[in-house]
Amino acid sequence: MHKTISISTSARETLLDITPLVEQVVGNSGIQNGIVSVYAQGATAAIMIQENWDESIQTDVIHLLQKLIPKGVWLHDAQDGNGDAHLKSGLVGPSEVIPLIDGKLGLSTWQNIFFCEFDGPRKHRRILCTVISDDQP
Repeated sequence: MHKTISISTSARETLLDITPLVEQVVGNSGIQNGIVSVYAQGATAAIMIQENWDESIQTDVIHLLQKLIPKGVWLHDAQDGNGDAHLKSGLVGPSEVIPLIDGKLGLSTWQNIFFCEFDGPRKHRRILCTVISDDQP
């Protein structure tokens, strides 16, 4: 089963908790056991599983990536000024696969799924969710 989640972002760089949106897709699928693939469409976005309890973690992730991959020093900046966003999304990666156990995401207590925006704000961002069952007929 495939479902597209559409979101908007309000900052150039941010991590948005999309766990409830993915949980809704999983619930609507009716699949109890298997996997869900969560994939960010776009070359300047990513998906990350990270701690959900302390928001400073998300800020720390952004600050780390800003230090590792600063803005304005890359060859691609000559085209559209977002070379750093491409590199950040490539480093983090476009997707995560999460196990489904008894109809629930197999995340730990402190884990959530985050959409990573590196070139916002954007009115339209798409996240593809693919839910696959491992139940035998």
